[in-house]
Amino acid sequence: MQQAAKRALDVLLALVGLVVTLPLSLAIALWIRREGPGPILFRQGRVGQHGRMFQLVKFRSMVPGAEQQWQAPQHPQELLALRFQDEGDARITRTGRWLRRTSLDELPNLWNVLVGDMSLVGPRPEVPEIVALYDDAMRQRLAVKPGMTGLAQVSGRGALTTADAIRFDLEYCRGWSLARDLEILCRTVSSVARRDGAM
Repeated sequence: MQQAAKRALDVLLALVGLVVTLPLSLAIALWIRREGPGPILFRQGRVGQHGRMFQLVKFRSMVPGAEQQWQAPQHPQELLALRFQDEGDARITRTGRWLRRTSLDELPNLWNVLVGDMSLVGPRPEVPEIVALYDDAMRQRLAVKPGMTGLAQVSGRGALTTADAIRFDLEYCRGWSLARDLEILCRTVSSVARRDGAM
């Protein structure tokens, strides 16, 4: 029953969000286009619920070809110390830096929520290179749909290491309820407004 209510809430709020933010999304698209060459939207394969792959959609916040410049961690020990975001990452564009600080780069995630790849609340979806280094305990975060926001995002956002984020994600998975989702959504609005942990 709660899962059905969660999905209904996802669809309703995603539809409303896409319509309400359409003028803003168009303005952001024009801003990205004016800054330089490259696609407006960034698409990347992410690992979803039960390990199913899907294409995450965001506004592009990095220079074209930034993915090829990223060095994925090779060992679990490296993963534990990996920062959720790097404030000094030279690949981030000027527009992209502002989009990330305001979390507006993630507006197109609403489409992922609408089609069912993601939920409004859940662990943020990771790239397969990161998931490949998970141990059995870490893989438990794949038991639920990934989300636009989650317990980790309202508990530090970009200031967290991957190990910290996973710890919060597992806590969320163990204690999930619709009431907790609503609490996290409210905390997200406050956190984004204050730009807590934003980079």
